Amino acid sequence: MILLLFSTIFIIPALAGLGKIMENIFGTLFPDVSGKIVSGIMGISILWTLISFFFPLNIYIEVSTISLGLIYFFKEKIYLEFYKFTRKDFFLGVIASLIILFAGSFYPYILDHFGYYVPTIKWITEYGLIKGISNLDLILGQMSIWHIFQAGLSNFSDPFLRINSVLLIIYTLYIIERKSWIQLCALPIFLLFSQSPSPDLPVLIFSLIILNEILVGNKKAALLFAFSMFVFAIKPTMIWLPIVIFLYNIFILRANSKNLLFGGLILGLYFFKNIWTFGFPIFPVALVDLGFSWKPNPEVLKISSQYAIMKTYDMQYSYEEIQKFSTIDYIKNWFFLKGIKSIINILFILSLISFSLFAWIRKRKLITLICISLLIKSILVLMFSAQYRFFIDVFFVIFFILFYEYFDKKKSIIVFSTLSILFISLLSFPSLIQQAIPSFKLGNFMTGFKQKQLYQPSVYQYSKFDHLKVGNLPFNVSKNYPYNFDTPLPAISQSFIYDDINAGIFPQLIDKNDINKGFIWKRMTSAEKREAETVINTIENVDK
Repeated sequence: MILLLFSTIFIIPALAGLGKIMENIFGTLFPDVSGKIVSGIMGISILWTLISFFFPLNIYIEVSTISLGLIYFFKEKIYLEFYKFTRKDFFLGVIASLIILFAGSFYPYILDHFGYYVPTIKWITEYGLIKGISNLDLILGQMSIWHIFQAGLSNFSDPFLRINSVLLIIYTLYIIERKSWIQLCALPIFLLFSQSPSPDLPVLIFSLIILNEILVGNKKAALLFAFSMFVFAIKPTMIWLPIVIFLYNIFILRANSKNLLFGGLILGLYFFKNIWTFGFPIFPVALVDLGFSWKPNPEVLKISSQYAIMKTYDMQYSYEEIQKFSTIDYIKNWFFLKGIKSIINILFILSLISFSLFAWIRKRKLITLICISLLIKSILVLMFSAQYRFFIDVFFVIFFILFYEYFDKKKSIIVFSTLSILFISLLSFPSLIQQAIPSFKLGNFMTGFKQKQLYQPSVYQYSKFDHLKVGNLPFNVSKNYPYNFDTPLPAISQSFIYDDINAGIFPQLIDKNDINKGFIWKRMTSAEKREAETVINTIENVDK
């Protein structure tokens, strides 16, 4: 916790200084120090994404960038803006920050932290963006811009990968500066995302910030659209946000098409990044096939698609069973899954219906545009993979709109205090949630409070792995563990090894002497099949 505090004190001024540079070039999205920090996050994320095509985001790039930000922080006297806080607001910010730092010091428990977040960050810091990386491990094809941002700060500024905790403190600054007190109600829930660099947290926070900006009448059309595209580039399930900002620009601000240019460039960068790492413009959808040689094998994509469909039903039905569903079965079985997922799904549909009725009754143009955007996003999610994690943002947006005028500062602080106690208790004593909601599977991976986290954020270490080889690809695989968060690169998850071998293929280096040239898949020769059998035997013998 103490080390996380030092990271925060170091990172936030640097981001504010970098944001000042962004504002000098592109203008101000919204005023105050939080506006500079948010601009700094977007600017440096885009810059580091461009750099990572050519270089790894190593300590040299981090030191150069952070130094530039700190120089501008002091040169432009940005630190003076922190003196604007009233005594009460300063006290509220300190209390909220201490709660965030404490929550962020717990062990990570989100499974994607081990199978997706950390491996992605390791690749970016050691190699940068690698062409066709999805052939090695399909999930790495995402390479979220948020993980590029985290990678750039992971060499010394934030080695514990707690950038989400830092973001929550920045979010607190925004809430206090902009007097958007209702957002305090969501802050305790967001504590559950503070231990890992999950891209879910930044898109939730940034979407609520943008939502608040358009509700208060922000007219920075170009920057609003650009920032909404930045959010989409972090996680494309947030497609409703650029849609609503696009409609806001057309029907309310009457902005011209030039205001879409900056956002369009960010969208183009997102497409290019995906094509480079995955072979298609939008991960993990194999649409718009441009015929690139490093795109994943169709059989592997098919398996991934089937898995996404099973995840829609919380893995409670096999793919074969789902294929036999009638239209009524598709709907009924989704509503009546075993456990908490059923409640979430029902609440999701009821929330959409309620919000649609609210928009129809209020007849306010902006609320109608938000409703239309949410409905478009919801239809797309229901069509592709209706997992609750893909539509959780809808709950926050609807709550924000419905109660925007109800929650003043006093009511928001009461809710914030009550929920903070609740969620800190759940993190400290996970048996509470394990007993109360046994179907909440993530609760089983929470470890509770450890005294050492008061000094240093808790992190896992697991450096047991086997070094194997198939064809021209030497690789590592974790021993008796499905994920490769602590395995030297190049590493492949066990599940993808099985998928590849079952498809009769295996990833190979484009240039056997240079991993930076990327990966493709190839049909295995007889000799490579024997090597693959050795790999399977090694994995299975270790697992026994």
